[in-house]
Amino acid sequence: MASGSEGANNLCAIYVDMGTTNTRVWLLQRDRVVGCASQPIGIRDAARGDAERLRNCLRELIADVCAQGRRASEPCTPTHVAAAGMITSSLGLAEVPHIHPPAGLEELTAAARWHRFGNVTDLPILLVPGLRSSVMQPSVESIHAVDVMRGEETLCAGLIAVGIVSPPAVVLNLGSHWKAIRLGKDGKIQSSVTSLSGELMHVTQEHTILASSLPSGRPQSLSMEWMEAGMREQRLSGLARALFCVRLLQLENQGTPEDRSAFMAGAFIASDLDAFLSGSVIEPGMHVALVGNSALVESWQKALSSARVTSTVTTQQQAEAALLEALRRILGAAVAGTRAVSQQADAST
Repeated sequence: MASGSEGANNLCAIYVDMGTTNTRVWLLQRDRVVGCASQPIGIRDAARGDAERLRNCLRELIADVCAQGRRASEPCTPTHVAAAGMITSSLGLAEVPHIHPPAGLEELTAAARWHRFGNVTDLPILLVPGLRSSVMQPSVESIHAVDVMRGEETLCAGLIAVGIVSPPAVVLNLGSHWKAIRLGKDGKIQSSVTSLSGELMHVTQEHTILASSLPSGRPQSLSMEWMEAGMREQRLSGLARALFCVRLLQLENQGTPEDRSAFMAGAFIASDLDAFLSGSVIEPGMHVALVGNSALVESWQKALSSARVTSTVTTQQQAEAALLEALRRILGAAVAGTRAVSQQADAST
């Protein structure tokens, strides 16, 4: 049987990453990107009762990259789709059960499942499972030891596969959710801890009284001075009070909207960093690989340095390449396995 990388080198296929708020789709000929498309629609739309919008989005994105493939200098007609992320949750196309750590490419490939969704595409779709960390029969007293992910496990497998992250390490992914993922010496995921800080920052910025105090959209840069002030205030007064201080700063004509955005970010960073440190999720002397918005990554790097934790920055381009490489290898191995089973069946008849 061909390995995942060998099998993927012969494929023209579509790859999907569906998150909480965004869906991205790529068309690749072997490892070359032929087309890509995205929409700001994710599993949150399905959670709000708009599952049909999710399917329409995916159908449109797949049709878009297929059209790009037909127009390419070397036309590419896909034969399969591989998808990771929230698309495999109960709110996605079909739920694929979480697997348990330790887990890497081999475990993800073994647990991936083939499906067909005629109202989305005629192509077979391979759904990659997420990962669940848990104690036996968790209760309200032990719920802190439970965590789940869908999508980040594939990203981590890719970061290891292409050599961007050297284990052991922690991958801190700063997306809609902020997730600290521990990788063992063998490069496999051991555990994770997730917070809602990414979503809460967005909600605070757009849907609270602080909307008039802050700029809209993702930050392009954050003042380190104001970020550190927000961290200090959170540690002095707590997160909720520190956020209200953003309003007070505006009333006192202190800082620009961008300064106050950095203050808010600092409050969230201090809240999560202190929780990660107290829970030994991140420890002094440990290496952390940061993934996410460049302004947030820079702020986190500063905060981690103050806690004597070394970190490196993984660019968005590197993260995308790692995710696609993991999906390519998983799909390549799955297709090769399907062909081997088919050949065995033919040989026995």
